[in-house]
Amino acid sequence: MNKKRSASFSESCKVISGGVNSPVRAWKSVGGNPVFVKKAIGSKIYDLSGKEYIDYVLSWGPMILGHAHKDVIAAICDTAKRGSSFGAPTQLETKVARLICQAIPSIELLRMTSSGTEAAMTAIRLARGFTGRNLIAKFDGCYHGHSDSLLIQAGSGVATFGIPDSPGIPPIIAQMTLSLPYNDIEALEHAIAKHGSELAAIIVEPVAGNMGVIPPQKGFLEKLRKLTAQKGIILIFDEVITGFRFNFGGYQNMTGINPDLTCLGKIIGGGMPVGAVGGKKEIMERLAPTGDIYQAGTLSGNPLAMGAGLTTLEMLKKKKKAFPSLAEKTSLLCLELNRLFSDKGIAVCINHVYSMFTIFFQEGPVHDLKTARKSDTKMFARFFHGMLKNGIWLAPSQYEAAFLSFAHTDQDIKKTIDACAKTLKYL
Repeated sequence: MNKKRSASFSESCKVISGGVNSPVRAWKSVGGNPVFVKKAIGSKIYDLSGKEYIDYVLSWGPMILGHAHKDVIAAICDTAKRGSSFGAPTQLETKVARLICQAIPSIELLRMTSSGTEAAMTAIRLARGFTGRNLIAKFDGCYHGHSDSLLIQAGSGVATFGIPDSPGIPPIIAQMTLSLPYNDIEALEHAIAKHGSELAAIIVEPVAGNMGVIPPQKGFLEKLRKLTAQKGIILIFDEVITGFRFNFGGYQNMTGINPDLTCLGKIIGGGMPVGAVGGKKEIMERLAPTGDIYQAGTLSGNPLAMGAGLTTLEMLKKKKKAFPSLAEKTSLLCLELNRLFSDKGIAVCINHVYSMFTIFFQEGPVHDLKTARKSDTKMFARFFHGMLKNGIWLAPSQYEAAFLSFAHTDQDIKKTIDACAKTLKYL
């Protein structure tokens, strides 16, 4: 099996930069050669040798109904028979947009894109164009795609101008982004007091999912909304991960906090490439062709993505009452995993929010990027490979989220707990 994985990766490296089309797939943080996938069905994913794994990556979140759901696949196939791309409006786009607007009250108008990165990039441009300001702010450890303005890491202070997180990003662009510690109300107040009149927008993952799962602390989002409203700063919620994952709507629905703009992706495409930005009508109408802020995309609103997304959203709407049971199943799994680690004497902090969780290999608590980085990444790597050997597919990085789907069964949970017990015997 390892020989086949090695050979597959070697072949891909000959024609694909780094052998993968997204860096985390190369397994650099855990070591070894990545598993190549042959197929996935329900809660399971299968490698080239046919080995079955219970999947907690779920394509990094979108597959909330499980892989290859028959109704979603049927929608894709039915749509494809009529054509895969038109570069023209379709009624599918309108239907998906209407469902989203009905589900998330703060979204009065929206625009489809082809990815979450595009959605966040568009939101930032909109905010700058609407306010006439150039400075933006984000939070350390929150990921909003790889556009130049947002691929920024913190500077040296508590609330500092960003520095490029990658070569190829001019420092002058990075300096237009302020980087703040997540969950730090004092730093937020300081930054807005100092730069409020210059800030076009503040963008945040309302529940962080890209430094591992980290929930907002009490009062953090409320204070963020209050301060941005006072200073005329556009508040952007990046709900690419959280949108339609916890309920039929966004995390904002559960808090009663309405951002000015919202970024969506993942689940709204049912596993197909998709993104969307939506929000207040007065802001969204500034987008061309009704306004003067330009955005375009050949495959935006692609019919295959809209067909899969519409079917997924319609099914989730029918499952409104089932979201709490999915959260309960996740809570039970985390509780049992925590017990196993405790019995073994291995320090972990398991953060979970509804159907998302992360096992941090440290005592915790973990409430921001600084505390997340205290985790024992070498121990995580050993745990990752042990769980993989025992049939459990986790994200190949300490700083990622795990997800449950409606396809995960009680038997899957039991097998996962048993696999963890077996893994810990050798950890």
